[in-house]
Amino acid sequence: MLKLIHTADWHLGQSFHGQERHTEHRAFLDWLLETLVEREADALLVAGDIFDVVNPSLRAQELLYDFIVAAHERLPQLDIVLIAGNHDSGNRIELPAPLMRRLRTHALGRVVWREDGELDADRLLVPLTDATGATQAWCLALPFLRPAEVTGGDADDYVSGISSVHERLIDTARRRREPGQALVAMSHAHLHGATVSEASERPIVIGGEESISAALFPDDIAYVALGHLHRAQQVGEPRIRYSGSPLPLDFSEVDYPHQVVEVSLDGERLAGSETLRVPRPVAMHRLGPAPLDEVLAELDALADDPTLPRERWPWLEVTVALDTPVPDLRARVESALEGKALRLLRLSRRLPHSEADTASKRVDLQTLGPRKLFERTWRERWDSPPDDDVLADFDRLHQEVLDDPEAGA
Repeated sequence: MLKLIHTADWHLGQSFHGQERHTEHRAFLDWLLETLVEREADALLVAGDIFDVVNPSLRAQELLYDFIVAAHERLPQLDIVLIAGNHDSGNRIELPAPLMRRLRTHALGRVVWREDGELDADRLLVPLTDATGATQAWCLALPFLRPAEVTGGDADDYVSGISSVHERLIDTARRRREPGQALVAMSHAHLHGATVSEASERPIVIGGEESISAALFPDDIAYVALGHLHRAQQVGEPRIRYSGSPLPLDFSEVDYPHQVVEVSLDGERLAGSETLRVPRPVAMHRLGPAPLDEVLAELDALADDPTLPRERWPWLEVTVALDTPVPDLRARVESALEGKALRLLRLSRRLPHSEADTASKRVDLQTLGPRKLFERTWRERWDSPPDDDVLADFDRLHQEVLDDPEAGA
């Protein structure tokens, strides 16, 4: 029996509305390490988007490498397989690969085409071993494929190119494996029929035509470990799964079941899987949309723990439904939060809908000018003209912009 832990979409180094999340990521990695030890895992599969940006901070990289070293110290026989996602730089993921291999960590960031136009599939096949060192499975570790990388063969477009790469890799794996050894595919992609998040997932290619079919993974693939979509889900059948992100990456993901997946293989077949919920190191609250009085009452009733260190204070998103302008809205919300161990990250206004929102009107901006444009926009939004105090504030801000020597840069 071979035991794997499947995770993805760590997004180390994410800036969350301008705030860093190193404390949360370190808490997750500490929990993951203890889970690997407790569950006596044989392999860890990380299906892409390890970092949040292609040029991660030194601190974000330190989180990853400290974890790999600690995992090898605690579990010397653990195989770790990392692939690059669309947020990652494939070259950066592979840069320390020679050193990481000494820690039984395999980092695959890109595909390579040989001079004859054939895919170098062998470099994407990683043996997964049990406690005795015997190879029990092969991981088909396919990093995110950018359009420029999908070359060779008769690939006419992006999706057919992705399909071709998957097919070539699977064919090579079938030839490589021996009887009794399982095939485990790992890919960072968007599958047909999978559910995307409300706001936080970056489209892979412009136009959204990048989704591929689950039929690419034939029945002799025992398990498919997917990354990219943040909502944990299976696609069509239990052996094809997105682990989802271990932390909410946007307030729209607060209620997702954040987890990793434990996978058990018996010979060539999937014996079973179990989802392991990831503890939430920092709470996240969404209030509203609701009228201001209701929001202020909710803020007053919101529980907090003043004994927590500041980096553990809950994140807060507030949406206020307005019928009329409230110029001091932020001040009133912040006043309600005074003395509470909460961090307001996002305050938004839900404005009333008007016919002007959808009306198609051509405006000559050069003739209209900034002040008239502001008055027009205010009237359309609030169905009344701005008063003298509002216009005075606008004139003052407009003049500050005009006086700023950097404004025209």
